[in-house]
Amino acid sequence: MKVTWKIADGTSISAEVATGVSLMEAAIANNVPRITGDCGGNLACATCHVFVDPDWVDKVGPPDGMEDGMLDMTEVGRAQHSRLSCQIIASEDLDGLVLHVPV
Repeated sequence: MKVTWKIADGTSISAEVATGVSLMEAAIANNVPRITGDCGGNLACATCHVFVDPDWVDKVGPPDGMEDGMLDMTEVGRAQHSRLSCQIIASEDLDGLVLHVPV
């Protein structure tokens, strides 16, 4: 599946991501700035915060309870479509997904 991360400076990074891979892992593998995943995807750091593009919100779905709590700890304030990319897993349903990286 293809994912595009839109960076605040106007650039974009697109990559093919294998099904089953977290989008935090994919972001790190593709050198997406500001996605560090310090906790390795264990919902303990919120350093993989992204904004889901409005066109994709329904397909990605809302954060669960634990993720929802971690979103209150992000460096950049949470927004309506905030998610932790470690909790979004690549699937064919998400082919073409667009994520925005907070400043």
